[in-house]
Parts: sequence; structure tokens; C-alpha cells
Amino acid sequence: MKKWQILAKLETRNSKLETRSIIDFLLNNRGLKTKKEIQQFLHPPDPHEFTASDVGIGKKSLVTALKRITKAIEKKESIVVYSDYDADGITAGTIMWETLYKLGAKVMPYIPHRVDEGYGLSKKGIDRVKEQYSPTLIVTVDHGITAWEKVEYAKSLGIEVIVTDHHVKPAKLPDCTIVHTINLCGAGVSWFVAKELIAKLLPRRQAGETRNSKLDELVALAAIGTIADLVPLVGANRSIVKHGLIAINRTSRVGLTALLADAGLTIGSLSTYDISHVLAPRLNAMGRLVHAMDALRLLCTGQADKAMILARKLGLTNKERQQLTADTSLHAKNMVGDSRKNGVLKKLLFIAHDSYNQGVIGLVAGKLVEEFYRPSIVLFKGELISKASARSIAGFNIVEAIRSCSDILVDVGGHPMAAGFTVETKYLVKLQSRLEAIAEAQINDEALIRTLRVDMEIPLRFADENLWQAIRDFEPFGFGNPEPVFVSRQVMVDDSRLVGADGKHLKLRIMGDGLTSTVDAIAFGFGSIAGTIRPDKPVDIAYSVDMNVWRGVRKLQLIIKDIQL
Repeated sequence: MKKWQILAKLETRNSKLETRSIIDFLLNNRGLKTKKEIQQFLHPPDPHEFTASDVGIGKKSLVTALKRITKAIEKKESIVVYSDYDADGITAGTIMWETLYKLGAKVMPYIPHRVDEGYGLSKKGIDRVKEQYSPTLIVTVDHGITAWEKVEYAKSLGIEVIVTDHHVKPAKLPDCTIVHTINLCGAGVSWFVAKELIAKLLPRRQAGETRNSKLDELVALAAIGTIADLVPLVGANRSIVKHGLIAINRTSRVGLTALLADAGLTIGSLSTYDISHVLAPRLNAMGRLVHAMDALRLLCTGQADKAMILARKLGLTNKERQQLTADTSLHAKNMVGDSRKNGVLKKLLFIAHDSYNQGVIGLVAGKLVEEFYRPSIVLFKGELISKASARSIAGFNIVEAIRSCSDILVDVGGHPMAAGFTVETKYLVKLQSRLEAIAEAQINDEALIRTLRVDMEIPLRFADENLWQAIRDFEPFGFGNPEPVFVSRQVMVDDSRLVGADGKHLKLRIMGDGLTSTVDAIAFGFGSIAGTIRPDKPVDIAYSVDMNVWRGVRKLQLIIKDIQL
């Protein structure tokens, strides 16, 4: 069951006016009031023109970082770009390493092993880069803002650290140069620093095609990281993704084209969905199950044969990850069922098992939220130490709840909707009890009903090709800028049939509100209600407007989000 939150209802009767009115309502629903705000949303500015203040980066710290990196390049100091192992970190690392390398730096990339070293800087990781590369400078990307102890350790070994990060600042910051903003993802911060370095160091006589082509390649990678990390696609992020998708759809980057080919995607028509649901999982899979360095190597390589081998490896690892996620999710869901008290679920799900792979527990937590719509914490239960990933629901700040238990945790980090932590296994029962009590106190029953945000209630006849065309300017869609959703009441289902390998989906033909012909619709995941849909019983539908293209033929299609019988 879903609760519909309908933001507006169309009242006018002039057809031309109504399409324009719908667009005005959509803009208003996104908080866009002034002509300037609307103009920048519909026509996102070129991100290459952004200044530090535009993206929320402190100018003083940026200048300090650029000077130190420039000095390291000129003096041929050994530099290590220390990345994270997810898609955001991998693209951030590729951007920073490639930029420094092409500007003449003596630089190597480094990505920690998820299990052996854990997230971000660690003493073990710092020891390894010192042993392998003897750096005098480490540049972190997509992490480091909480690593004050690790920065002190690096400094004790004679290694300076520059942190570039986007995560929420803790109470105590590292004592080093920090380039930070919460307005971008990790790859976005890395891209901005790279952009400024290129502007500073690339000779002005090369400021034409050479510089522009470099920047286009980098903004394509930044767009992948931005989409993959689920940061809101508004403001600067919207510009990066809008222009980055253009760059991706004309890319000649060998590794990226190999990755796209192995995934069965076609350059020229790639969308945010393709990045978030197909490319990003392949990049993420390596860090989850093996080691993320091969994903970075793929994005960096200029050798077509090597790129094909690496792309194939990422594809196979992702298939393994998919199966492992499915198996673990089934096990976790069964454990949730066993944990019901008098048939009632607790307001926070806390599942721990010693068989779980640390690389997929975050995905499994997300599956539990999808299934049960409750904040979910999934742990790999070790003999002495346990590792956890958490996912939340709207209105419950999961990282704040976890941090309130810091007295019994080893470490914790994350966002209001997603977090991770480490805890001594002996404290698991105590931790579970405290977190469940917090959830019980903070979450009311209504918050556990999934809410569908609906932009407008409109007569079905206005869900036409004119509306579909008008909302193309709202692309790219994604987190923070969802595709517009509409509701139409009392529509008739002229025909319905099950589709999909397991009959999980419904294909519908819909009539209503004076239409002279039916409209096609697809309801993914609604196969279970097929028996309740009857041609003589009207329904209310929530949907987005789509254009289905099959063998060159375009036909309007509604994507059903919910049906109320």
C-alpha cells in the first residue's frame, strides 16, 4: 500500500493553456520560482564556468591545494591519489590520477581493499603506499574528511595529505589542506580540482581544442560518479550530469566504450538510468567482491584489447555479485520473518550473520527497505569485529541514530539515508537493543507507509505526446529531480495481460475522460493484482509519461507507479 501525496490539481479547461499550466506546476513543485532559477534549471549552465563559490568550495583552501600540487608536479615528487572503492571513488580517482599524469606528475593511483583495509585512509594502506611508492604527497578523493588520526600518522612518516571530499564534516577535522563541499559528489570535487589545475597549468596556447577535449572527457567521468552516488541532481550536479551525458554519448574513451559494449548499451542514447542501473553496478562490483583497481584500470587504459578483457571481467564479476546479493537477500528476508514478534515487525530491522559477504551487505539492506519499508541494518558477524551497512526511510536519520551509540562502536560514517559502521561483536545485542529503541521512539506508524509523491492530478487526455515533449527539458532525471508523476482518476482498463518471464508485470490498455482510443501502459511488479483488474471497474492510476520506441516506431506509453482499485 502506498500513500499518495498529490501536490497540485489541474483545474483549467483550455487545452493549450493546460499543458503550459502543467509545466508551471512542475517547476513550482521543484521550488523554482524566479525566472533565473527556471532558466538555469531548464538550461543548466556549462559546469566548466563554475567558480569555487558556485559549488561551495572554500577558495583559500583550493588555492593552497593547487599550489601544493603544482609544486609536487614541478619537483617531480612522488604523489599517490588515494581513492575509494565504489563507482564515485573510482571515477574520482581516474579523474585526479589522469589529470596529474597528463600534466607531468609522477603519480600513482591507490585503492584500498574493502575487507583487508576498509573504507578510506588506514594505517595499513598508508604503510603500503609508502612501501610501494615513497610518496611525499597523498591526495585523497571521495574520503578523508573524518580521517584526522590517519592524516597524523601519514605526517609522522613525512607524507603530506590533501583531502578532497564531499561527506559531512565531523566535529574534528584533519590537520591538513581540505577541499570540501557537500554540494558535489566525490568525483565532482575531484573534477573541479582537476579543472582548476588544467586551467592553471595547461599552457594558454593549448586552451582551444586540447583543453576542451580533456575537460569533456573528465566531465563524462564526473557525471558517472554523480549519478552513481545518488547525490541530488540539482544546481551544479544537474549541470555536470546534463553536460556529462552529452560527453558520454559521444565518447571515444577506450575503456568506457568497451564497458558500454560489454553491457550491451549503445553510445548516443545513454540516460541516467543506463548509468545508475547498468554501468555503475559493474564498476562497483569489483570493489565489492575482488578489488576495485581493475575498474580504474579499465577507465584509464588506452589499449583496446586490454579494455575488452577488463570490461568482460567487470561484467562477469557483476553477475557473481547479482547472484550473491539475491541469495543473501533471501536469507536475510527469512531471518526478518523469523524475528517477527506476535506477527509484527519491529520498526528497525537488524540482521547479522557470519556467512554474509561484506561487499553486498549494503545492497541487501537496500533490498530489505524495498521489501519491508523499515530502516535496515545488515551485518557481517565476525568472531571479534562485525561490519555493518545501513539503509533508511524518509524521515529517519540513520547515521545520526548510529552515531548516538558511538561509545560502543569502532567507527561510523555515512549520510542520513545510508551509513556504515564497525562494532565489536560482543556489543551486538546491546547495540541492536539501543537502535531498536531509538527507532521505536522516533518513527510513527504513518512513517512506515510508503509515500508516492505525485506532481499533479490531471485528466487522462492531457497525458499526451505534447506533455511528454514538454517535460524533456526536465531531464536528466534522478535522485533529487525525479521524473514527473501524474494521477488520473476513474480510468477504465480496456485490456490487461501478464508479461515478463515470470508474469510479474502487467501490460494494460487504458481508456478514460473522453479519449477516443486507448493508451498503452506498463505496470512493473504489479502482476499479483491481475485478477482484480476488470474492464467494468474504474481505477485510479499514478504514472509517468514515456515514449516507447520499438523497431523505429514511436508510441506513447504510461509507466504505472501505483494503482488504486
